[in-house]
Amino acid sequence: MSIYSKILVVANLNSDEQPALARAVQLAKKSKSRSNISFFLSIYDFSYDMTSMLSHEERDAMRRGVIQQREEWMRNVAKPFLDDSFDFDVKVVWHNRPYVAIVEEVFEGKHDIVIKATRKHDILESVIFTPTDWHLLRKCPVPVLLVKNSDWPEQANIIASVHVGSENPTHIDLNDCMVKQLDSLTERLGATGYLVNAYPVTPANITIELPEFDPATYTDAVRGHHLTAMKALRQKHGYPEERTIVEQGLPEDIIPEVSRQLDAGMVILGTTGRTGLSAVFIGNTAEHVIDKINCDVLALKPAGYISPLDPNESE
Repeated sequence: MSIYSKILVVANLNSDEQPALARAVQLAKKSKSRSNISFFLSIYDFSYDMTSMLSHEERDAMRRGVIQQREEWMRNVAKPFLDDSFDFDVKVVWHNRPYVAIVEEVFEGKHDIVIKATRKHDILESVIFTPTDWHLLRKCPVPVLLVKNSDWPEQANIIASVHVGSENPTHIDLNDCMVKQLDSLTERLGATGYLVNAYPVTPANITIELPEFDPATYTDAVRGHHLTAMKALRQKHGYPEERTIVEQGLPEDIIPEVSRQLDAGMVILGTTGRTGLSAVFIGNTAEHVIDKINCDVLALKPAGYISPLDPNESE
């Protein structure tokens, strides 16, 4: 079974342009099995719940009317994207917290990816991630693809930001997951995949505290370790050496810079935050990287991640 066959697309209420839906259709048409796209919107208007002059039934009727109008609008804006190669449905819910509504729909509909458009700042040419984006990155149990408001680049490159220097089983499993999804996405989108890893700079204070310490030897050893680990990963998955990059520096500097150099259309990140009920944060490194990337971002959770919004955990 191919990945991403049940796709949840979050509608952009502020525009008839729907880049997230366009990206979902690209994935669905290239799927090896028939896909389903659910076009989803969470809406809420405080005034409809606070109008004391109306009865409960009248307020319900007004909400249903608004929901029906939004459904008709969504079907109209979706028409240019639709054909018979995939299944499609529209769903609008009344909810005052969009990210909660989205995650609840993920559980209810058993979706395997959420695709949502991000906002682009026209002057700075940078992506602005909304509070809903950040909540989804932290709390959504399935991969989240945040789409920039632009067309998919011709012959695009996709980068997987792997963490090969660690022997942590969570990192190792996540690396394998990222490469497998990179393979699937490059095949389906006609792109080229790259594996990128950043390794740390030698701390300057070590040479002060330990006069006999040789920073050059230490740096060579660290680089050698990461190169060897990257070689093992690329050979495991059949990647040529020229499509693997190992650079010294912080991931939040290296990954955005490499994505610019390669004109990447997407960066795949592993969000190696805590698992279990305390899994609220996605990790400072991932957040800093995401904030600097001006392209699509696919964020993957580690195996065993449990969303704090999982209804099964609250029973």
